[in-house]
Amino acid sequence: MRKINIIEPKVPQMPSRKMVAAYARVSMESERLQHSLSAQVSYYSSLIQQNPAWEYAGVYADDGITGTKTNDRTEFNRMIADCEAGKIDIILTKSISRFARNTVDLLNAVRHLKDLGISVQFEKEHIDSLSEDGELMLTLLASFAQEEVRSLSDNVKWGTRKRFEKGIPNGRFQIYGYRWDGDHLVVEPEEAKIVKLIYVNFLNGLSAESTEKQLEEMGVKSYKGQHFGNTSIRQILGNITYTGNLLFQKEYTVDPISKKSRKNQGELPQYWVENTHEAIIPMEVYQAVQEEKARRRELGVFANWSINTSCFTSKIKCGRCGKSYQRSNRKGRKDPDANYTVWICGTRRKTGNAQCQNKDIPEPMLKEACTAVLGLDEFDETVFSEQIDHIEIPAPYEMVFYFKDGRIVPHRWQSTMRKDCWTDERRAAKGRYVQEHQLGPNSSCFTSRIRCDQCGENYRRQRSRHKDGSFDSVWRCASSAKCSSPSIKEETLMALCAKAMGLDEFEETAFREQIACIHITAPYHLSIHFFDGHTFEAQWENKRKMPKHSEKRKQHMREVMIQKWRERHGESNDHSGDDQPVYGNAD
Repeated sequence: MRKINIIEPKVPQMPSRKMVAAYARVSMESERLQHSLSAQVSYYSSLIQQNPAWEYAGVYADDGITGTKTNDRTEFNRMIADCEAGKIDIILTKSISRFARNTVDLLNAVRHLKDLGISVQFEKEHIDSLSEDGELMLTLLASFAQEEVRSLSDNVKWGTRKRFEKGIPNGRFQIYGYRWDGDHLVVEPEEAKIVKLIYVNFLNGLSAESTEKQLEEMGVKSYKGQHFGNTSIRQILGNITYTGNLLFQKEYTVDPISKKSRKNQGELPQYWVENTHEAIIPMEVYQAVQEEKARRRELGVFANWSINTSCFTSKIKCGRCGKSYQRSNRKGRKDPDANYTVWICGTRRKTGNAQCQNKDIPEPMLKEACTAVLGLDEFDETVFSEQIDHIEIPAPYEMVFYFKDGRIVPHRWQSTMRKDCWTDERRAAKGRYVQEHQLGPNSSCFTSRIRCDQCGENYRRQRSRHKDGSFDSVWRCASSAKCSSPSIKEETLMALCAKAMGLDEFEETAFREQIACIHITAPYHLSIHFFDGHTFEAQWENKRKMPKHSEKRKQHMREVMIQKWRERHGESNDHSGDDQPVYGNAD
């Protein structure tokens, strides 16, 4: 018999197309480079769409952004995010220098994409990042691209210095009080008045912060229309351009990759050009301000008369973190006479114990230690300022006094402030305050006021909810597991306290004002103590109300128990006879 083979038609499987994107970049904004960027975008769009094995995933283009950093390259970062989302399989780019001019950033990006299985193809260098020698070639060529940036930077710096030597500024910088008219700085009259005011205020002893407040009240804004901050005021006080002269290369770029700038402290030459524009501030006034700044810098915090200083200011140093101790005035919560002053490490004051654990020093203890070290009968600020250079706090309760004559005297101290300030009156007031304010979510006016004399613990509140939604509150001893003192219902407590105060109904305000505490002196016996000293003795009884069961209810419970017994022992419900077990009483 012949065998018939049925051949099923097979649908040919087309290979999946690769998602291909391109990256383009120009580093400067100009008409020529804009045309270059447009040409790159058009070229790659056409190239990708003409390849049948590729699917167009877009062209990412950064316009006028340097290739030395990836942080500010919006389109580059968006492309990386789309790669992580699985939207791209291949990236095309013109050259290594277009992709990145920083070797580290280039290799990090390529390695990250390689881990994702994404190929980066550099057209000019003919390199595929997924090939065997791709990373080696990229490392070498990226180093050349980075060095090219350094070479270009050096050439730009050379040209800039040549212009400085001829008195030509490096571009049109922004400065408050002036505007550019062609290649010349011209005074802006209204802003010039503010510049003069800033200089006059400083010479009259005002700080930059005081001038900041004054300008805010006047409604004066900065060059860009923002708040005129004290930092801008200090920059104006140190800018020699206001004298009608220019000083070039006051700052310089450390390296072209990081692009970090640094103040020129003599590392590079500076260029002084006189009488380039109209002056707002005379040179002698500018010099006077610089001398005053140096004087205030030497005086430190004492130069600012608005700061409340003492003889200890800036003289107490933390031996652990090196910061100065700062004065702190603290207030008692309830008693106005309980105010006190302490000296606290600046680091600890700002960050807490995480950074520095040196102890605070009460000012009376500090004066007492200084008096002992100086050999005086009582503390004298003048003698302290004349003899002591500074005090170092190497560890808690330790001081090291450094005299101006070179002597070093260690000293140990112990704070007694807590013991000294806790008089009987203040202790009673504190206890009253705690009783009135130490309330939690499950507490009331009785919280922390009911004491068990048998074990010494406080009574605590317990609440139980009924089916109808109502609550019952009962007060039990905190050691009820070990203590035999009975519980007492809150409604019973309220009734006894109202009776003790001579009221028809319990009033919480009257209770807080009159009753200090309640002692459970014996089982079912309590003593109510008033603030005026008298007491009120009372007894109570906890009555248990048990519902009485009817005969019908008792018979029902017997049948339920018999049924449960049968189910547990596998017996059927149709058992009858005298051998049936009987539960409960027949009546």
